[in-house]
Amino acid sequence: MKQIAKFEKVSLNRFREDFGFGADAVYEEISLPSRATVGSAGYDFFSTLDFTLEPGQEIKIPTGVRAKIDEGWVLSLYPRSGLGFKYRLRLNNTVGIIDSDYYGSSNEGHIFIKISNCGDKTFSIKKGEAFAQGIFTEYGITVDDEADALRNGGFGSTTK
Repeated sequence: MKQIAKFEKVSLNRFREDFGFGADAVYEEISLPSRATVGSAGYDFFSTLDFTLEPGQEIKIPTGVRAKIDEGWVLSLYPRSGLGFKYRLRLNNTVGIIDSDYYGSSNEGHIFIKISNCGDKTFSIKKGEAFAQGIFTEYGITVDDEADALRNGGFGSTTK
């Protein structure tokens, strides 16, 4: 297996800013994403809080995690398969794309996951439970690519 990335926690100060009240205690309990089995493609992301979503509700979760990714690779985020199947849990942006240069952005590359309950059943997660998964994928660029801008921001910063 090719090893192309490393998960880390964001700094405590960054997490305090993004999480708010009670961040210090939660920070100590953050679990870095991990695979459940040797055959798993996805790295499970774990919730930093308890939450319940009624049908039609959504929540944005600060994971406390960032990913240092080699150039030429991307981390794609999805809901865990079973949760999408059983509850119609969806990421608000359909698929989350974490670019390799997001790591160095002004928000330290802090990965947030915003999910919606699109089903008809109430859905609950406890702090520390897996609710999303990330898969690393190699990508290519065109022979005439001329991108030269540098990222300096978080979500949506490349379109500003």
